[in-house]
Amino acid sequence: MRLTLAEPKYLKESIAIISELVNEAKLRISKDGIELVAMDPANVAMVIFKLLPTAFTEYDVEKPADIAINLTNLKQILRRANPTDMLTLELDANKLKIQLKSASTRTFSLPIIDMEEKDQKVPELAFPVNIEADAALFNEAVNDADIVSESVSLVAEPGKLSLQAEGDLNTAAIEIRDSETTKVAAKEKTKAKYSIEYLKKMIEGSKLSDRVLIQFNKDYPLKITYATVDKVMMAFILAPRVDTD
Repeated sequence: MRLTLAEPKYLKESIAIISELVNEAKLRISKDGIELVAMDPANVAMVIFKLLPTAFTEYDVEKPADIAINLTNLKQILRRANPTDMLTLELDANKLKIQLKSASTRTFSLPIIDMEEKDQKVPELAFPVNIEADAALFNEAVNDADIVSESVSLVAEPGKLSLQAEGDLNTAAIEIRDSETTKVAAKEKTKAKYSIEYLKKMIEGSKLSDRVLIQFNKDYPLKITYATVDKVMMAFILAPRVDTD
């Protein structure tokens, strides 16, 4: 196995984002790309990641391999990657070898760990609400809501998405309407509430793509997806907060 990336940011940023949700995970490396599906320890959020072979300048995989890695340690190594480095991944015995090459050649080895965790399956979900928007716009709305509360309600109506947050004294309401850059597909008013702590980690996906797809239903999981064509895809599924009163 030998994989070379001319743009290390796609792996570097992805691992940094994922490591905020899960500490250890299994990477599946096959002819279809590098894939990861993992749940956070609290079973509240799932991350789905795929780095496509077309993102690489060299992609040589003879047979599929599952390698479990400490993502925090991998993140620390990838942090050392400069934008101009050629990043190469190889399997060496029971270690993942990471080489960063530009004016100098730096080589790191990371042990492959044992993980007994069973393979995670991506749930089949149906969404009546689909919103495509500028990622930066959604980031701003989540950060606005974060000022007043730990949770935020997403409210979709035909042609409009609202984010509503209520604190002990303060409230915030952000309205995003259909425009040339925002498409809100919703047949009726639909509302669901989610944790801002998790959302703030997930919107870091905007480092991979300047567009976001937001999908949800009433008191139903939220799915947000960031994708760059022929390069990378990262999606998150977040369990809703259901009011008991």
